[in-house]
Amino acid sequence: MSHLPLSDQPVTLCTPPRVICADGARHRLAPLCKSLGWREALVVTDAWFQQNSPALAEVLSALRAQGIAVRVFDGGEPDPSTTLADRASAWVREQGARPDHLIAWGGGSNIDLAKALSVALPSGRPVAELMDRANWPAAPLPLVAVPTTAGTGSEITPGAILVQPGSATKVALMANALRPAIALIDPELTWTCPPRVTADAGLDALTHAIESWLTLDAALFDNGDDPDPGYSGRNELTVQFARQATALAFTHLATAFERPNDRAARNAMARASLYAAMSYATAGLNAVHGLAYALAGLTHASHGSTNAVMLPYVMDALVETRRDELAEIARLAGATGDDPLTLARQAPVLTRALVRRLGLAGDLISFGVGPSQLAQLVSDGLAVTRLTKAWPGGPASEAYARIVHHAYHGELSGESRP
Repeated sequence: MSHLPLSDQPVTLCTPPRVICADGARHRLAPLCKSLGWREALVVTDAWFQQNSPALAEVLSALRAQGIAVRVFDGGEPDPSTTLADRASAWVREQGARPDHLIAWGGGSNIDLAKALSVALPSGRPVAELMDRANWPAAPLPLVAVPTTAGTGSEITPGAILVQPGSATKVALMANALRPAIALIDPELTWTCPPRVTADAGLDALTHAIESWLTLDAALFDNGDDPDPGYSGRNELTVQFARQATALAFTHLATAFERPNDRAARNAMARASLYAAMSYATAGLNAVHGLAYALAGLTHASHGSTNAVMLPYVMDALVETRRDELAEIARLAGATGDDPLTLARQAPVLTRALVRRLGLAGDLISFGVGPSQLAQLVSDGLAVTRLTKAWPGGPASEAYARIVHHAYHGELSGESRP
């Protein structure tokens, strides 16, 4: 195991060419598309936004006013499948549309669906045939990603996460070419999120920040012979983004949940989500997301909730490997004291306290998982090999089994038990 300081690690940062985060940023979308010479937009969203979002209606009108032809696919669904992506591709062809760019509007599911379409439409192939490869028959169409929740990070990442029928866990389209051409984050679009969505999305952002902060070092990351990997391990720059995102989330997430009209908290969480994505979209993730995907396969629960229930126990499993980082996370969560190990053990406890404060399950029993499902949860989590290979805390098979055991019983090393 390398012990190079972060200052000596290779530095990589992969982001969209344009990242815009500002109140009212949506008003820049239509003139920006016009300035780039785009002429026909495919807007990917869902029926709720199509029927209920004045902001989306305003943007569609502004695009048309700029002379840009617009078609709207509003069949987005939570946890989009390869089947849905193929159905959407067929709909576009039936419409006779030939979009030169896509605009994703909504949460991570709509953005991931749009990413899949950006590859499938020019390639003319079923999405399932395009997985695990980047040498697609044609380059992806440029994509503008407009998230309406503060958590997904998909507007920054090189991946589209999809459900594939017959697979126990989610699958991914993955390449740097899939990063959106424009990530447009308008905090005003999150102001109407209901509390449960705010909690799910905010804990997803916190997971992205902490998990990428603790993940495998860039010097140890196995990129094989890929000259342009989507993920390449943590480095000094990604950790700066992760630290800031973690601080913002611990300071403002509970307020955004409990006082939805608190504009400062909403805007801070939009930045937390963005900074967390700027970290994990290069550094990558590991056991939290691997086990969360497996848990979603068993329960079909929301992504934020499956991340949230696993995060404290993965952190606890890394107390020895990432002691100083976890001690700093504990301080950001409000802990005091001088002993690094004691602080490190408090970080998972304080994280789980936040999860429970937001009304989400803090252990697998509360989540509804039965003891007979634990072995499958471990097996399915390990099967997400792109995440398993980034585990920094010793043999993954042993660690995942311990994590699931402790998550089931709600056991954290920093918590005294009767």
